[in-house]
Amino acid sequence: MNHPHSWVASANGHADFPLQNLPMGIFSPPGGRPRAGVAIGDSILDLEALLATGLLQGEAATAALACEGGHLNAFFALGRAPRLALRERLTTLLIDGSEARGFVQQCLHPAAECEMSLPARVGDYTDFYVGIEHAKNVGKLFRPDNPLLPNYKYVPIGYHGRASTLRPSGTQVRRPVGQTLPAGQEEPSFGPCARLDFELELGIWIGAGNAMGERIAIDQADEHVAGFCLLNDWSARDIQAWEYQPLGPFLSKSFITSLSPWVVTAEALEPFRCAQAPRPEGDPRPLPYLWHSVDQAQGALDIELEVLLHTRHMREQGLAPERIALSNSRSMYWTVAQLVAHHSVNGCQLQPGDLFGSGTLSGASAGQHGSLLEITEGGKQALTLSSGESRRFLEDGDEVILRGRCSAPGQVSIGFGECRGRVIAAT
Repeated sequence: MNHPHSWVASANGHADFPLQNLPMGIFSPPGGRPRAGVAIGDSILDLEALLATGLLQGEAATAALACEGGHLNAFFALGRAPRLALRERLTTLLIDGSEARGFVQQCLHPAAECEMSLPARVGDYTDFYVGIEHAKNVGKLFRPDNPLLPNYKYVPIGYHGRASTLRPSGTQVRRPVGQTLPAGQEEPSFGPCARLDFELELGIWIGAGNAMGERIAIDQADEHVAGFCLLNDWSARDIQAWEYQPLGPFLSKSFITSLSPWVVTAEALEPFRCAQAPRPEGDPRPLPYLWHSVDQAQGALDIELEVLLHTRHMREQGLAPERIALSNSRSMYWTVAQLVAHHSVNGCQLQPGDLFGSGTLSGASAGQHGSLLEITEGGKQALTLSSGESRRFLEDGDEVILRGRCSAPGQVSIGFGECRGRVIAAT
């Protein structure tokens, strides 16, 4: 199958941002203020500058206007039709042979020279727990005879996170301090976290919301999803172990959550939708508000997810980052539509720019685990790196890199860009 190329040469064959992706984000050019842009190859297309050329009309112009102000909340609120109109117009302007090339070229910035911000003002952040292999792996560590609690297969488990400490890729991760209960002690101690971990997750950006008291039906849920990103839910495991009963995670999760800054739109991911994995025999069928045949047939996403570790020693020796996990979003036990339907079923109001985390997405086999807690079996088995180093949990100077990539027969592969964070010492 022949796919159109772009006159932006770096976009053709680009690992993440070919013409078929066109993710949205907020960037600042050198010396400039934050504004909306579109990633194309190694460049960023300035939407504000493009709008000034008069090349955008109708719904495409409406969508671009909604991106002004340094955040994409109003753009998310518009829903699918304007978003699709802008995408189609951008494709026409960026495709090889476009008569508008001369005008559009003046609106491009080298991505390497720009600074990225969070794409939206996040009012609320909810972290789910839908990676069933992760749930089973963690459950085995603490409840060997009963890894999954009975509610897991009936209800998408989640908790409300802290939106104020969401940060874009590249933000340093300061090791948190807090209370822990060391083994063999009866009273807690206070100090730096000793069991710092990453979690490989998918981020889900909410588009149009709902009124308080009104629920979103599962067959309408996809209309309320604007796009996706990568998410690292940094976790202080020793703090978590002491605080989480009976109400769940608190300070062990709220010190920072890293996001890849580009919003890969729902439309760009359409070619990579797939059937939800059949539930194992004996698993209960979800309650009616969580079940729709179309969602089961095409509501899952096939996204390869990768974790790399780059230690201080590796950098000093000129060594490349080492892959320590390769997983896939198909391990989600619940679909995104089911998450939206469940979150709103009690009348909870979702708003444009709200963010969901999927929960850690691990595979069933070794090499597919999305956290060090799983890789090292709770710190019992050290991970040996090719550099000769070993890790049970993260050390100061370690940099964790998340990547995501979509591939399918007959389709141009697209990616998410990186989600990076380097650990620095506690204050």
